[in-house]
Parts: sequence; C-alpha cells; structure tokens
Amino acid sequence: SRLIDRPIRPLFPKDLRNDIVLSLTVMSVDPDCSPEIAAMIGASIVLSISDIPWNGPIGGAFIGLVDGELVINPTAAQREKSTLELTVAATKQKVVMIEAGASEVDDDIVYDGIMAAHEAIKPLIDFIESIQRDIGKAKFAYPSCEIDHDLFDKISALVAEDVKLALNTDDKRIRDERLKPVYEKVFETFSEEYPDRVMINECMYKLQKQIVRRWLLDEQRRVDGRSMDKIRALSAEVSILPRTHGSGMFTRGQTQVLTIATLAPIREAQLLDGIDEEDTKAYMHHYNMPGFSVGEAKSARSPGRREIGHGALAERSLEPVLPSKEDFPYAIRLVSEVISSNGSTSQASVCGSTLALMDAGVPITAPVAGISCGLITEGDRWMTMIDIQGLEDFFGDMDFKVAGTKKGITSIQMDLKIDGLTPEIIKEALATTKKGRFYIIDDIMLPCIAAPRADVSKYAPKMISTKIDVDKIREVIGSGGKVIQKICADTGAKIDIEDDGSIFIAAIDKEAAYMALRIIESIVKAPEPGTVYVGKVTRIMTFGAFVEIAPGKEGLVHISQLDRKRVAKVEDVVSVGDEIKVLVTEIDEKGRINLSRKDAMDIIED
Repeated sequence: SRLIDRPIRPLFPKDLRNDIVLSLTVMSVDPDCSPEIAAMIGASIVLSISDIPWNGPIGGAFIGLVDGELVINPTAAQREKSTLELTVAATKQKVVMIEAGASEVDDDIVYDGIMAAHEAIKPLIDFIESIQRDIGKAKFAYPSCEIDHDLFDKISALVAEDVKLALNTDDKRIRDERLKPVYEKVFETFSEEYPDRVMINECMYKLQKQIVRRWLLDEQRRVDGRSMDKIRALSAEVSILPRTHGSGMFTRGQTQVLTIATLAPIREAQLLDGIDEEDTKAYMHHYNMPGFSVGEAKSARSPGRREIGHGALAERSLEPVLPSKEDFPYAIRLVSEVISSNGSTSQASVCGSTLALMDAGVPITAPVAGISCGLITEGDRWMTMIDIQGLEDFFGDMDFKVAGTKKGITSIQMDLKIDGLTPEIIKEALATTKKGRFYIIDDIMLPCIAAPRADVSKYAPKMISTKIDVDKIREVIGSGGKVIQKICADTGAKIDIEDDGSIFIAAIDKEAAYMALRIIESIVKAPEPGTVYVGKVTRIMTFGAFVEIAPGKEGLVHISQLDRKRVAKVEDVVSVGDEIKVLVTEIDEKGRINLSRKDAMDIIED
C-alpha cells in the first residue's frame, strides 16, 4: 500500500481536507505481471475518472537488470535472474516515486533505469488520459482550507524574530523549549478571536516552514549551521550488549539507533505464505521506535505501517551482502531500537545493522551504509542537502533515502511532497548520497570494526552444513526417524534435512555438531575395506559377533577373527554393548560386511 500511497498523495491539492479511501483488492495473479504495478495503474485510473480533485494521472513501471541489460516489466523468470528491482511512478513531466532493491548495482545504471522507466510510462499516461476524456467526471468544488492570511501576517509581525531565534539551534530539545513561550505569546494575543487555536497552529506551522525554507534557498543556511554537503557528527560502536550474539550502535547527530543481531538454527527461518508460492525467510529485520525516542509519553503498541516499512527497507538494504544458506546456515534476526530520533532513523538502522552483523560474526561481503538527501524547491529554483534532520524533513520537499556499499546501491526509497522530480534533481541526489555513504563506510564504520569477526559469539548456536545424495536421506532418518533421533540424543545436536539432501546441524558447541556430522558421514559413506572403525557389539552368535560400525551398518567378526589366539567361545572376548576396533576386510557381492578385530589390533600396534 505504501508503494501506491507515495506517488498518489503529493498530487492532491494542498488545501483539500476530505478523507479519501482507495480499496485495492488482488483478485487474480499472473506471475509475469506485478500486482503492485497493476494496482498502481488501477488507482491512477479510478482517481482520474472520479470527481475527486487530483493532479494525475500517473503510471508505473518495474525495471530489472538481467545479464547487464535493463528490462522493462520483466517476466517472473527474468526477475529470478535480475540484480535490480526498481519500481518507478511518474507523471508525463516528472518522476514522483522511486523504490529499489539491488545487488550492489552502480549508481549510473540505476539512474538509467529510472529514466527508462519514465519513458515507458508516458504512453501509459496517454492511455489513461484517453479513458479520462471518455468517461471522466468533472472535479467537485471544495472549500479551501488555506490559512487566514491576515492572521498569518499579524503573527509574523509579532513573533517572526522570536521564531528565528528558537529555530537557530542543532538541539531539538532546546528548539522545543524556546518555542513554548513563543506559542504562549501568540495564544495570549489571538486566542480570544480564535478560541479553538486550530488556525493559530496552522499559521505558526507555516511561519516556521517559511523561515526554514528561506534560510535554505536564499542564504544556503541550515538550522544547525551545517553546509548543504555536510553530514552531522557521527559515531559507531559495537559489542554494546555483552550477552547478545552481536550489537551495534550508530549515532548521527541526535539520532541514535541500537541494533541487536540474533542467530538461530536455520529451522527457525520464517515461513511465508502470500500471493507467491510458499517460501521461507532466513533473514528478518524488525524496527521499533518507542515514544521516548521523540520525548512522547505513549504506551507501546503493535508495529504500525511506518515501523513495518522501515524494517523492510533496512532488510532490503542488507540482504544482498548476506552469505548464502550453504556458507552460513543460520537464521538471522536483526532488531533496530531507536533510542533517540531527529531524522533519518531508517538509514541509521542500516548502518547500525551492518555493525551488529559484523560483531556477530556474520561474513557479509561488504559493509552497507545508508543516508538521505533532502530537497527545497520554489518555482524553478531548487537545492538539495545531505543528511536531513527532523525539521528539514518536516518542512522540506523530499526524503531521498539511498543505501549501498562502495560497489553500488542496495536500496532506494523516495518520499515526496511535491509533484515530482526532474532528471537533474535525481542525478544530483544520487551523486550526493553516493559521496555520503562512502564517507560513512571509510571514516566511521570500518575504523570501528574492520571486518566481520572470525567466529560467531560463544553464546550463539554452532551450525555446520553438509550435503548428501538424495537416495541416502532415508538411511540418515531411519525407520520411523529412529536413526536421526538417536544421533540427536547421543550428541545433543539438532538436525534438519531438506529434500535436496542439504543437512544443517545445530549444537551448543562445535564438538557436538562435528560429532553429529561424523556419524552422518559414516552412515552415508560406504565402508571401505582396509579402514579401521570403532563399533559396538550388537549380537553374539556361536560363530562370531555382529558389530555396528555406523548407524544401520552392521558387520560380522567371525570367531576366528576375534583375537590372535584361538577363541573357544565368543563370550570369552566380547559382550553385547562393548565398543571394539575392527578392520573392514571385505564387502561381498551381497553387500555383507566382514570385519576383523585381530587385523585391527595388528594395525594399531604397527
């Protein structure tokens, strides 16, 4: 829904206050056609032909990168191979929404993809406009909710200088404290004429917005004194929490995010059952922003759309650098806790998550950093700024969030309050964020932790993996699961077997995990003549003893092979349950294993 909301919302008239609800229901899915793009186009059509005032239409396109070539609206098979998932919405003139996930794709290629999408969208808008001409309704008139300009002028004359003084600080807390007496002064002066204070608050909001925007556009001045290309003070720490598997704290100005990494056996991966086929997700990212992070006294609630969206963005940003399940057979959960917020918490979560993963010993291929770019426009004038804080996001026109490595982009999310961006603005925003993420990686994150730790935390489960032939799975599991249950009981390990023969072993320590692995290998590996095994006596017969050299693999030690000297009774040498060393002497044509304790003794002594 956010994918559709973002391009539609900026195109409603600014003074329209009517509630508008769009209901989009997926009735049927063609895997080769993105339901998100279809829903976006459907929303654009219905708004265009309705009587609701709206400055559309828009169109949408999905761009992939397959074998180095940009593909417009790729098929499901092409999307499987694509290293770029780029969704673009646009009017005929401007781009209004960009969202992307990518496997470290170069910034210039992403820009070319955005431009290609815009060109592909233009014929679609022509089509929507033809529908609008045929059956579109006239837009209804509505009472404007513009502010009272006379009141605004009076408030501006009364407290403009006080507001400027209040806003001129890099400390959000100080700013709020300075604004309190200003509001009281305004309320005291005008509350008799405007007792509900709604219009007074509207005018005060517009006054602050006007001041901040004038500073930026006319004076190239930011509220905290930074230049347009300067990032706030940064710091990075790892191992903040001693008992967790990994933790990282990233601070940008007054924004501070603590991310905790937890590792679990791969069996604890999340099961997904959605529109697409059922799947599992071994990497999960959750984002929490409690009230205290912005000085609000509110109770904890279930995650809202914003929290879910920020968690998904951070998850998408880091996914391309995570190791494969075969190389690192863990389920990974990251939780980003916003300790303090003054803008760009989602991108601070990306940076904190990189630190936490490296601290946890997850062998990521490269560190990922995220940063945002803001925008102020007035007519044909515009100006971008890096690393926007809360006030600049609140009063600005854009929040262009980009995460990536030094090799390329891993995610983009763009929020707009205006009717779209020109190619020039998009190109500058990409260049600005690229420079910013390089600085964060080289100067802040890598000096804190230069590489992932060589091993996982001592508190994390130890995981190893192997792969066996599919026809050997039955032998490892055993009748009714007896074999695998016994391995788990004897070693304390947990074992998961997949249909393709992949085996994942989890244990509290490496010794237990490797003990389970050795047992499994002994089951699937055919006994080799000339090899000595340690086996357990399972049965005693008059002619010899049967010894289990591996689960499900039993051989006979003939009485003549029990000892160097003559043996009268088998019971004189071994008993049921004894562990003895035996040598595999032969595997006959029927697969029967012949063993010798006597020959094993000779080899051991030699």
